[in-house]
Amino acid sequence: QVQLVESGGGLVQPGGSLRLSCAASGRIFSINGMGWHRQAPGKQRELVATITSGGSTNYADSVKGRFTISRDNAKNTVYLQMNSLKPEDTAVYYCDAEVVPIARPYGMHYWGKGTLVTVSS
Repeated sequence: QVQLVESGGGLVQPGGSLRLSCAASGRIFSINGMGWHRQAPGKQRELVATITSGGSTNYADSVKGRFTISRDNAKNTVYLQMNSLKPEDTAVYYCDAEVVPIARPYGMHYWGKGTLVTVSS
């Protein structure tokens, strides 16, 4: 069984910063791609950023230059550094990962339960 647990959300003023973390735990053999998505009230879930096991990254246009995704493979953890936050960044942020569990020959997709980020003065 594999779990993803996010942390680091909260209330921040416009222009501020937050760092989200997502730790994967359980019977993990390896982790391929990891990423962050977000869902604002009344909107569909959207991709924020992804990172491969080799460190290649991809970002939504709306966060380029402000957000940075990174990972620590030794800790099975992915991070999202969010700077210059705007009210429109308010959303529940979810991490996801393609995990190869121990004793399975293929990867499986897992989601965390989300952490709320509110950008407001």
